Amino acid sequence: MSPADWLAGADRSSPWDSARVAVAGLGVSGFAAADALTELGAKVTVVDQATDERVAERARLLECLGASVRLGPGAAAELPAATDLVIVSPGWRPTQPLLAAAGERRLPLWGEVELAWRLQRPDRVVPWLAVTGTNGKTTTVSLLAAILQAAGLATAAVGNVGRPVLEAVLDEARPEVLAVELSSFQLHWLDQARFHSACCLNLEPDHLEWYADSPAWSRFGWPARQPMAAYAADKARIFHQVEHAAVYNADDPATERMVEEADVVEGARAIGFTLGSPGPSMLGVVDGLLVDRAFIAQRPTSALPLAAVADIGPKGPHNVANAAAAAALARSFGVPGQAVAQGLKGFEAGQHRIERVVEHAGIVFVDDSKATNPHAAAASLATFDSVVWIAGGQAKGTTLDEVVARFAPRLRGAVVFGVDREIVAGALRRHAPKVPLEVVEGHDTGTMTRVVDRAAGLARPGDTVLLAPGCASLDMFSDYAHRGEAFAQAARAWASRQATSASGPWPS
Repeated sequence: MSPADWLAGADRSSPWDSARVAVAGLGVSGFAAADALTELGAKVTVVDQATDERVAERARLLECLGASVRLGPGAAAELPAATDLVIVSPGWRPTQPLLAAAGERRLPLWGEVELAWRLQRPDRVVPWLAVTGTNGKTTTVSLLAAILQAAGLATAAVGNVGRPVLEAVLDEARPEVLAVELSSFQLHWLDQARFHSACCLNLEPDHLEWYADSPAWSRFGWPARQPMAAYAADKARIFHQVEHAAVYNADDPATERMVEEADVVEGARAIGFTLGSPGPSMLGVVDGLLVDRAFIAQRPTSALPLAAVADIGPKGPHNVANAAAAAALARSFGVPGQAVAQGLKGFEAGQHRIERVVEHAGIVFVDDSKATNPHAAAASLATFDSVVWIAGGQAKGTTLDEVVARFAPRLRGAVVFGVDREIVAGALRRHAPKVPLEVVEGHDTGTMTRVVDRAAGLARPGDTVLLAPGCASLDMFSDYAHRGEAFAQAARAWASRQATSASGPWPS
């Protein structure tokens, strides 16, 4: 039987030894896909233009398992001959020549998440609780996993959070439920994957350069052929055929509109979350408590207290919203309120998310390198009263004008750096002309030291020096974590120098 006859309904029991699969990209998800398919007997060819040591090591392992690997410039220029299926790594644009060629041949193009959803069948099927949104995904999925674990459930936080979904579904230590973080890129390459419950946390401009040549989508209010519309449409895919609960942000009309227009399984509920007082079928905040008015057996006017807002970390209104979303997904799976409270109270956030690094002479340095777009930077700025803001990097087709206009009164000063520093500097000059501004050039390893020193020079006791770049990091760093580590190292070095200096940080 030809793969064309069975791929549409493929699962782990399908005759994979007759399939020729091209895996586009050799990152963690591409490696997981190639590894799993090779073990199933498929003839796998992996292509990636990268040649760094991590990619080369993965290539050597896959070649030992029987896969073919093509690396280096031009490796991804052509689709391998006689391909039946293409597995696409997140971030590969549909306009890439290899993918365009696959599209012209009408070959199936799946992401690793789609492959995982299929390969858990027929005998390893577990429910997926899925989360997307412009910001807060990783924190929300981590909170959700903590709540599920507090309820005694075997679970894992997977997907865009770091560990490929495929590894979890094929793991011998089988989970009872998965907390799955999905980026817009991962959602773009879904086909048949369906979720027990799903949530879109928020929708703000991001990754617009990726969507510049995407098909027109105007259903969310943006003009036809606008990248923002295509980005929103991919986010909305998370709600397609949701079985139990479609969770939306009642304070973000775009996410509510997604749920209203979603084709869900009959009986699935729309569940809102808010930072205000919740209505029926919602979770929200009342008198300093996170409460549930959606998953309760009592009369509709009742509310079940779940947790004290003061127990929710990291601090900040946006993380209270993340906690509410996580609680809604957990409650949709039948988790009791006591486990929600326990999970939220015991949660420890990952690094580079409003992480306090060091304090000296009343100046606090905070690392929020994970704030890689304007909306995330705004959420971070909203947490502090007086800020010396460090921003810049790759703007990804976005601007920070609205952020600057909103938070200018909180800014003691600003330091901008990175490839798109003038985009940020321009917004500051237009909307906060009285705020002291430092523009730091350079892409060498000492740039962050100069950035931190300039920021510290603008700060006064009671201020927060905040790295909330509002931009991606790959112009200068390997990822946002690398950027955050460089900031933390520079901040600690500055504080150490000041502690041993008789003159102190300010002129007498």
